[in-house]
Amino acid sequence: MNRQPIELFKILKFEGLANSGGQAKLMIADGLVKLNGKVETQKSKKILSGDVIEFQEHTLEMLLKAPEEAAPESVEPPADLPPTPPAEA
Repeated sequence: MNRQPIELFKILKFEGLANSGGQAKLMIADGLVKLNGKVETQKSKKILSGDVIEFQEHTLEMLLKAPEEAAPESVEPPADLPPTPPAEA
């Protein structure tokens, strides 16, 4: 997984532990998934880097990238300004 946080049910789906998001949500609701050693029933629980997910014989330690800072929006110059000439070398 690339970015954090990500919802628990999505991890189960993306890692192939569930065939669909719906199936993943049912597995969580049925108490079949552990997060950091405790049964987790919140389907949309936000998972962070370092969290450990357990399902049957599978154990996943999550190593996720922090969300990137939003890039500043580009600002268009007003339409009435002439174009900027290229810089000379």
